[in-house]
Amino acid sequence: MKFIYVYFFLGAIFYSCSKNSSEDSSHKNIEDSIPKEISVNNSKINSSWENKIGALEENLIKSGLVNVAEEIPDVKVELKYSTTDNFFGEDVYDSLEDCYLQAEVVDMLSLALGSLQKKHPHLTFLIYDGVRPLSVQKHLWEQIDKPDSLKPLYVADPNKGSLHNYGVAVDLTLFDLKTGKPLDMGTPYDYFGYLAYPDKEEEMLNSGRLNKEQIQNRLILREAMKDAGFDIIGSEWWHFNAFSLEQAQKKYQIVK
Repeated sequence: MKFIYVYFFLGAIFYSCSKNSSEDSSHKNIEDSIPKEISVNNSKINSSWENKIGALEENLIKSGLVNVAEEIPDVKVELKYSTTDNFFGEDVYDSLEDCYLQAEVVDMLSLALGSLQKKHPHLTFLIYDGVRPLSVQKHLWEQIDKPDSLKPLYVADPNKGSLHNYGVAVDLTLFDLKTGKPLDMGTPYDYFGYLAYPDKEEEMLNSGRLNKEQIQNRLILREAMKDAGFDIIGSEWWHFNAFSLEQAQKKYQIVK
């Protein structure tokens, strides 16, 4: 009788293993007068693009990029381009939900988090975007229903490339571990207009369009990122560069 039970047990394990084995498989900103919603050419979305995007993460790994959350478990990740909560209203990353960056940039981001939590232990980073392959950049460029002369106001020209395409730029905000929510930065991510401009914060404060708490939250974010060597740009409070475009071109290959 024991032999029968053992035989049945081993058979069940073999079936389970066999079953499991068979199932394995910069844009630029513009002034507030520009509409916050834009139309896109959804007719250009086709099955070949969907099939290509399905292999996106594999391509990132083969390109030598690093999964940020695996190296820095304390960060939060919510890739906006893997949702419809972006200014295109389209999920262009499909199944990709992890942020990837160059290894050196991940090390810098870890230093930035250490600097942040030394002064504000209840805060962490919430990452909205990291590397953006050139194939995705081209897709976004094609989807904008605008003349080519106006498209750079919304997304970087893929013929020129951007720091996101090299995996050396990151979009992020601050996340409060006590409340379980992002801090108020005065605008959503990917907001087009002066309210999102670090260069215009004093003007926006004086006009009452931003308050002191919102600007202070931005300053906390910038201070932590600058401590680790990141640079800011004047038009997006969420965007930080690890290197200049010239440096990135010398150090890395563009991610296609």
